[in-house]
Amino acid sequence: MGGAVSGGAAVGDAAGAATYPVVLNVYDLTPINNYLHWCGLGIFHSAVEVHGSEYSFGAHEHPSSGVFEVEPKNCPGFIYRCTVFIGHTTLNPLEFREFIQRMASEYHGDTYHLISKNCNHFTDDLSTRLTGKPIPGWVNRLARLGAFCNCLLPESMRLESTETKHLADCRFSDGSNTTSNDNFDEDDLEDKHLLPTSSVGEDTTVKVHR
Repeated sequence: MGGAVSGGAAVGDAAGAATYPVVLNVYDLTPINNYLHWCGLGIFHSAVEVHGSEYSFGAHEHPSSGVFEVEPKNCPGFIYRCTVFIGHTTLNPLEFREFIQRMASEYHGDTYHLISKNCNHFTDDLSTRLTGKPIPGWVNRLARLGAFCNCLLPESMRLESTETKHLADCRFSDGSNTTSNDNFDEDDLEDKHLLPTSSVGEDTTVKVHR
């Protein structure tokens, strides 16, 4: 589904301006992906790697940023699968930092929803804004199928539902389980470095459900 790519150094475009690589790191949420991916499906977490850090979106109960930063390819609680090259951005590290902090104001932790606003929606939006190219369709295909079959979903997961923060646990046929908030269980919560929603002020670290 995707080849391993790494990078971080600036390169020049046709006009001689510096550009920086943008890649998507994809993780498995469950071992059942080893079977589902042959059908073009899977239950994935994804994050955008740029300027040597990795950025994604998770759920918590507060009306503040759910965008977090971790070491590339090492998001706690997930199994790294692959890296997919997306494109290049012209934003240098300082410009990108200001950009991602502004974008964080659009992705509060309490607005997370498995079907309509999950980590893959965030990475697709971020990739498109940075490079003009979306993430591969297979990464978030199950959420799109869920939106298409909205009327068949449990009431708590439907798009019109206001209960988007505490959805039921999902258990898979291989015995593994995860929650719809990209979180395995309460004991697996990790401290994430959450980004502030403006370029002024100190970064904060709080608990976030993935």
